[in-house]
Amino acid sequence: MKLFMKSLHCVLALTLLLAGAAGAQDNKPAPIHTISQALDFWITATENKVVPAANAMPGEKYSFAPTIGEFTGVRTFAQQIKHLAANNYRMAAYILKQTPAPDQEAETGPDTVQSKAQIMDYVKGSFASLHQAMAAINEGNMLEPMAAFPSPRQKTRLQLAVDAVAHSNDHYGQMVEYLRMNGIVPPASRR
Repeated sequence: MKLFMKSLHCVLALTLLLAGAAGAQDNKPAPIHTISQALDFWITATENKVVPAANAMPGEKYSFAPTIGEFTGVRTFAQQIKHLAANNYRMAAYILKQTPAPDQEAETGPDTVQSKAQIMDYVKGSFASLHQAMAAINEGNMLEPMAAFPSPRQKTRLQLAVDAVAHSNDHYGQMVEYLRMNGIVPPASRR
């Protein structure tokens, strides 16, 4: 899992660099974008997959978790979304130099968030927090070491932003599996 996440982080970083360079190959000048805008693009792209997928599962199936084979003991669909959202809130808090709530630090989300409507509000709010955090990242602070974050490997706002995208996409993949196991085609695959 660690190797997968490291590889995904590298792919995302390379994609950001290539996206910026792609416009330079045209005959016309590429529009100037800030690092904040570039990162927010990826938050939006992730949000546009995760939120519709979360909404696609009927509320009565939010307690679904596969139990056969290697799935024994995994999170329910609801727990996947709450975990994803809690991490989003956590990364946003660190980027903004705030202290995450205890349930965000544990990445479980609040116990009071139970229904589909509450979970949908929670995940949407987590992306709103990430958008706010991306607006606070600039060329001057993106690589500034941040002592408050507990990981020895991730100490910059840029790393935390990439983590939020990579982590959300990891759990989006799991959400897709759960949807398909319930006969639901994920919204992003319906086009």
